[in-house]
Amino acid sequence: MIPAAFEYYRPKDMEGVLAVLTEHGDDARVLAGGHSLIPMMKLRMAEVPHLIDLQDVAGLGGISVSNGTVRLGAMVTQSDIIADAVLADAAPIMREASLQIADPQVRYMGTVGGNVANGDPGNDMPGLMQCLDAVFTLIGPDGEREVAARDFYESAYMTAREDDEVLTAVSFKVPEGGYAYQKQKRKIGDYATAAAAVQIVKEGGTCARASIAMTNLSDTPVYSEAAGAALVGTSVTDSDIDAAVQAMLGDIDPAEDNRGPVEFKRHAAAVILRRAIARAWSRA
Repeated sequence: MIPAAFEYYRPKDMEGVLAVLTEHGDDARVLAGGHSLIPMMKLRMAEVPHLIDLQDVAGLGGISVSNGTVRLGAMVTQSDIIADAVLADAAPIMREASLQIADPQVRYMGTVGGNVANGDPGNDMPGLMQCLDAVFTLIGPDGEREVAARDFYESAYMTAREDDEVLTAVSFKVPEGGYAYQKQKRKIGDYATAAAAVQIVKEGGTCARASIAMTNLSDTPVYSEAAGAALVGTSVTDSDIDAAVQAMLGDIDPAEDNRGPVEFKRHAAAVILRRAIARAWSRA
C-alpha cells in the first residue's frame, strides 16, 4: 500500500527537529532507520502528516566506552554495533543480540534509537536495555532528561517519551560476568516468538547478581526481577534454573497471534530462558 500524504523534513540540527515537533505536536514523528514506522505508514496503521528524518542531524551517532560507561548515539545502527571491537569487548551481549536482529539489509539501516523509542514489544533492544539497566537520554523544548529503560515502557507503542521529545542516546555501565541473548523465531528476519537477555555475575562458585529480561511476551518488554533474584546465592543448578523460569513465567503475559497460542509462547519462553541462563553461567 501507499502511505497517506505527508510533509517531509530533513533538518541539520536538533533545534530544527524540535521546531517542527513543537509546531505540529502529535501530527509530527521523527524517522531514524524507518523499519518500524514506514511499514506502519504504508499499511495505514499510522498516519504521519509531518515526517522528520534524523539522518542529517549532527551529534546522534557514535559509540563510546569511557570510565566504565557505554554510550550509544541514537542513530547507531545494528551493523555499527556488530563491527565495533571495543564495544564487543566491553559489552559482548550487544553484538550477540544485534546479530540475531532481522537480516543484514535491516541491520545496516535499523538504529538503536528507533528500536528502543518506538515501544514495539517485539523489538529486541528494549528488553536487552532493561537487562543492562540502561538509561535513555531525551531532549525536548524544556531541555534534556534521562529515563531508566526499566521505567520507559508503559504499554504497546506507549512510552515515557513526550510527543515533542527525541531520544538522543542510550547509556549503561559496562556489564560484568557472563551473558547470553537467546531468541526463538519462526524464520530469519522475523520478530521473536520469545527472547531472553541474561547477565550473571559469579563469585566463589555462586551467583552474586543476575539480571533477566524477556522480549515479545507481553505488551512491554519484561524485566523479571523475581527471576534474577531466584538465582542469587545459588550454584545455578537445574533446579535453580527451574525456579528462575517459574518466576519469569509469573511475570509475562503473552497473547495469541500468528506466532502461536499462549501456552506455546510460555513453553518457548521457558526453553529460551533455560538456555540463556545456562550459557550465561558457563561464561561467567
